[in-house]
Amino acid sequence: MTYPPLRDYGIIGNDDRCALVSRRGSIDWCCFPHLESPSVFARLLDADRGGHFAVRPTDPHESSHRYVDRTNVLETTFETTNGQATVVDFMPIRDDERESTEASQQAIYRRLECERGAIDLELEFAPRFDYARTDPTLERVENGVVATAGEDGVDADSADPEQLFLYTGNALDDALEFRTSETNVEATVSLEAGDSCWSGVQYGATEPLASVDHQQALDETKRYWREWLSHRDGAPESMPERWHEMVVRSELALKVLIHHETGAIPAAATTSVPEAVGEPRTWDYRYNWIRDAKFTVQALHDTGHEQEAREYFEWFSDIAQTDPAEINPVYGLHGDTGDALSEQTLEHLEGYRETGPVRIGNAAAPQQQLDVYGTIVQAVYETIQFDSEAMVTDEEWDALCDIVEYVCEHWDERDAGIWEFRDERRHFLHSKLLCWVALDRGIALATENDLEAPLETWREERDAVREAIEARGYSERASSFTQHFESDEALDATALLLPIYEFLPPEDDRVQATIDAVIDRLTTDDGLVVRFVDSDIRRDEEKAFFLCSFWLIDALVLSNRLEQAREYFENVLERASPLGLYSEKVDPENGQLLGNFPQAFSHLGLVNSVTYLARALESDGDVTPADFDPGNVETLFRRSESSGS
Repeated sequence: MTYPPLRDYGIIGNDDRCALVSRRGSIDWCCFPHLESPSVFARLLDADRGGHFAVRPTDPHESSHRYVDRTNVLETTFETTNGQATVVDFMPIRDDERESTEASQQAIYRRLECERGAIDLELEFAPRFDYARTDPTLERVENGVVATAGEDGVDADSADPEQLFLYTGNALDDALEFRTSETNVEATVSLEAGDSCWSGVQYGATEPLASVDHQQALDETKRYWREWLSHRDGAPESMPERWHEMVVRSELALKVLIHHETGAIPAAATTSVPEAVGEPRTWDYRYNWIRDAKFTVQALHDTGHEQEAREYFEWFSDIAQTDPAEINPVYGLHGDTGDALSEQTLEHLEGYRETGPVRIGNAAAPQQQLDVYGTIVQAVYETIQFDSEAMVTDEEWDALCDIVEYVCEHWDERDAGIWEFRDERRHFLHSKLLCWVALDRGIALATENDLEAPLETWREERDAVREAIEARGYSERASSFTQHFESDEALDATALLLPIYEFLPPEDDRVQATIDAVIDRLTTDDGLVVRFVDSDIRRDEEKAFFLCSFWLIDALVLSNRLEQAREYFENVLERASPLGLYSEKVDPENGQLLGNFPQAFSHLGLVNSVTYLARALESDGDVTPADFDPGNVETLFRRSESSGS
């Protein structure tokens, strides 16, 4: 069994859980009951042991897949010499009665339909609970099979063992046969043109829910996704249709990842997909990184999703009320910290394309990363300007003041930085920039909203941070801002954020020199940007990082270098998967997608770059950073007055 390339996967989901489905018709990654729960299918991380749920023709075939228009419903079509069949995969979701339908949403439904000729389809059900640490016990029941975690149906770690119900229905039930190993189920069904049948899995169930009408669930799921997008009045006339389509797919990918109870957004749907094949840079991204807040707020606002933006605002506002010294860079989607995120290595799994280790949890969670404070204050500042109904309570303002005071006291310390180096602490430029942002936006919040604050102290510290960045962060030798204060050579793409955060105007000679240095030393001819080079911390960087590529586009737009920005953007669009999905990184040489998938940061970056480009095109390329201030712009996609999100 070979590993499909990431570009061959689509994602399905329903606001709290998701699954990756390959173009081969195999569900190779799924965690129940939540996105960050242990996996039940993990062939993505071990082709032999991980577990899967596959549907495929018994004869040689070609396959393709696509999303049903404006939904997260995935269709995989198989063609043989004798016939054609389509498998429709989705996780059920509906907008009303969310809590009462929670059990029914912990499911994957699969419709098998023959559209031409005749075709034999093989179904293989191979669940492996708890990251494949537990083999199942299988039991035949009416209309399916129950898989129970543990030998003889007993999980030593749980008094209430996990169960997964395979629904087969009448069409498949008679064809079921157990494998010799007794841990897999296999069935074959013969279909002719016009025939269809249903299969699927239900977590935590020993029988199908009596109320489930699978076709109705499919119709409701399609309706949910389309109504979530339907309130849009239109996109800017300057936006090409291809850009519009990619923004819509990014919206849908992000919505799959957003946790509907807390509003938290994980960095990605997976763990341990390597940043480079053969390299041990494999991390668990199924958690929320606080530093994503600014870009998340911007993207949700620009696409008009006010409800999700408010829920996310509440999420990070709650976190902000923690003692600043205790604010972590990473949180579980339910707000978990500490031991719940402790990093473990799963030695029994070989890893995607035999690249390990496979990790669960993330050791970056307790790191000191000074950028989180500026991200929080910036996100609050933008949310208040974006949303007329958003406001800071007295309690929240007290918490924000504590954060800014903490920055005043600690900004000159070393930290692990945005790239979370595990063995080195430095005075990273990005961390200092975000400390400046915390002070600058804290001052703005106080003055613009008539809030009490020690403004004189904050202004003094803001000036001190600025002086440090300008004196120690810029290298005349390199003609650019550098990765950290201790280096004259290390170049980092985070320096592109200086004009984006309005630390310096785009026309500043040092900003333009830095952009040129990034293009010269970090960027391929078609606009793909690596994170850094010539760092004495780690010199083996690297494949191109999609988010950094979007940062370069944004910085070029702000510099009125619109033609170059647009050329790079079009090239980055071509690196998406056929379904319009992005991973964390891409190999510039062969276009191979790398890193966890799909990556929220990449899709946020795409949406925000479209925002910059579309507004610049409307202004014939003559824009300034002030044109993108939250208080000066409308949403990218106009929405009707009566609509919600």
